[in-house]
Amino acid sequence: PYLCAVFGRRFILTASSFVSGKNRNSKQNFYDNARGFMSSVIRVLNRKFEEILGAAMLAVMVTVAFINVVVRYCSSFSFAWTEELTVNFFVWIVLLGTSVAFREAGNLRMNLIYDHAPKAVRLILYIFSIVLCVSFFAVLAYMGYIEVLDEMDLEVTSEALELPVWWYTCCIPLMSLVIIFRILQKAVLTIHTGFY
Repeated sequence: PYLCAVFGRRFILTASSFVSGKNRNSKQNFYDNARGFMSSVIRVLNRKFEEILGAAMLAVMVTVAFINVVVRYCSSFSFAWTEELTVNFFVWIVLLGTSVAFREAGNLRMNLIYDHAPKAVRLILYIFSIVLCVSFFAVLAYMGYIEVLDEMDLEVTSEALELPVWWYTCCIPLMSLVIIFRILQKAVLTIHTGFY
């Protein structure tokens, strides 16, 4: 609802300024409002992309699982594809949650040595941890990419829905890249502010 209200209001202002044509600069106002609209969309996606996508996937998972439970208890029939969809969406949600954790510095850490170290040593340890995390997710992205290529070449399909399996596994390289972006985004902000 919040996103609809923000984007809806901005869209109405943009469209009305173009249609009204009351002043000679209505076309320029339209482009300015459109630029403002796109910048607000990018700002919201920058702050809430993972939450929006994760909430949508979770809603689909809950709805599908609920429908399967109701159908199973009301009849002897069961949807076999619901488990396939739910399990694969869990992988997406876990990677989205990992991205949020890195973006907000909410991941678990062992801070005993780090907290007692001088600021210069903390900076070195912080950069070392960033390099390790980026390296891990770079390898994961590469291996996920290789897996997706193999599944595309072999034309592997899922058992229940008979969809190409790479539709599910493409989340590994894609979300690994998003996680790397979030790690670097937070690292730049942290080093810039000096709160490491």
